[in-house]
Amino acid sequence: MAGIYIHIPFCKQACNYCNFHFSTNLALQNDFTDALLKEIELRRTYLSNEPIETIYFGGGTPSLLPLPAIRNILNSIYRNFSISADPEISLESNPDDMTLSNLKAWKEYGINRLSIGVQSFFKDDLIWMNRAHNAQQAIEAIENTITAGFENFSLDLIFGLPELTYENWIENLKKAISLNPFHISCYALTVEPKTALYKMIQMKKTADIKPEKQARQFLTAIQLLEAAGYEHYEISSFSKPGKRSRHNSSYWQSKKYLGLGPAAHSFDGTSRQWNISNNAIYIKSLMEGKLNMESENLLPRDLLNEYIMTSLRTMEGLDLQKVSNLFGNEKSLLLENNAKKYIESKKIERKKEKLLLTNSGKLFADGIASSLFFD
Repeated sequence: MAGIYIHIPFCKQACNYCNFHFSTNLALQNDFTDALLKEIELRRTYLSNEPIETIYFGGGTPSLLPLPAIRNILNSIYRNFSISADPEISLESNPDDMTLSNLKAWKEYGINRLSIGVQSFFKDDLIWMNRAHNAQQAIEAIENTITAGFENFSLDLIFGLPELTYENWIENLKKAISLNPFHISCYALTVEPKTALYKMIQMKKTADIKPEKQARQFLTAIQLLEAAGYEHYEISSFSKPGKRSRHNSSYWQSKKYLGLGPAAHSFDGTSRQWNISNNAIYIKSLMEGKLNMESENLLPRDLLNEYIMTSLRTMEGLDLQKVSNLFGNEKSLLLENNAKKYIESKKIERKKEKLLLTNSGKLFADGIASSLFFD
């Protein structure tokens, strides 16, 4: 089984903390959709006709696309690929786009899971993030989601904002829990180079991120969400039992996937490909019938390092026996030995043949994983 990821590079307005191109230009959206449809046709053999079990519209702001574009993209995917009997079809959506008519149309097209970018239920946080919606629109969007018949939806929250108080973060979590979604994602605010936030911090126009504050808010999220019956199945992801994101889980399980759209990555089990990120060049190339991408063949060492990175992010952890079976017993023994310092410092817990991050270890997940990589 494999998945398809569709990257929509447009936003309704520029956020302070990302670099997405923002545009509501209908002509540009139509050109992009035409190019995307062409890419679907040109890449129909990439997954060797493996059944597609997940389709994910990400971005950017996929909910910004006109309804006919979403319908045409899905119809083209069904024509060009073998789709499993019960696919998970997800759409990332902003509350201000989630009118009842849009929601009903998305459901009619086959979308059965929504990832709703609430981010915060507080006005000041949303203004600081330069989000297009307000807190009341977020509540109304969730109500419309339920009215339209969507049971499977996720709420996205962001913590670690310079002005987000500990008390307000707790209220955000409690409000999200009260709405009873199957899934909640909690993302730490990060400062990316060349973003508005990066420049504001450099110019002392806003406070910098405080790691100790982010750590406290993250640990609080784990405590409150687990107490409410959510599994912390991946660093940023919490779900009701049996309601994990199947698409995101496929990344952590190293399943094959095809990425469509500017800057989208693909993985066929042995190599990785990525599309050119420039929107205009992406569109022009495909209108000329050309794929504009780069690729790399992954060595066994690369595949092992990717497994270390992804498995440690999950509640199932890193399986030393699996490492031994796939990459050799010597690699498994060396990995076990290198992990001892984290076991001693209680950042990793050893359970039989599994290495699992403790809650304190999750604060340093990327650093721990990279320290265990093989050169």
